[in-house]
Amino acid sequence: MLGTLAAIAVARYRFFGREAISFAVILPIALPGIVTGWRCRRRSSTCSARWARPSVLTTIIVGHATFCVVVVYNNVIARMRRTAGSLDEASADLGADNWQTFRYVMLPQMRTALLAGALLAFALSFDEVIVTNFTSGAQQTLPIWIFAQLSNA
Repeated sequence: MLGTLAAIAVARYRFFGREAISFAVILPIALPGIVTGWRCRRRSSTCSARWARPSVLTTIIVGHATFCVVVVYNNVIARMRRTAGSLDEASADLGADNWQTFRYVMLPQMRTALLAGALLAFALSFDEVIVTNFTSGAQQTLPIWIFAQLSNA
């Protein structure tokens, strides 16, 4: 959802800081997995007494979401750039509101990009053993189990 919403905002609207948001969304893919895992681990261990310490599952989800959002964002923004903006304008001229335009015009055009982004993010999530290893603590998650099985074979 975050990658899709960011891609729609960057591709269709002009606003101050648009390039900075695009850079901030794409930046985690350039960082090595060890940096992301270390930062999530450090963040979860240094929470102050005012806040509840995040659970291991929350930390793993945040760690994986940082790079999965990038994959979806790149797929959706590429599709949005190839799609003509005149379709949205034609929908508005015919009396459709923003929700109807999204549902009947934009979503059918983005459907394959969303599916490809979701499948790539799912596969990439299994590949990020380093992030999972740093953030999981003593729990054994599926990527760690798969890595252990591969190293035993």
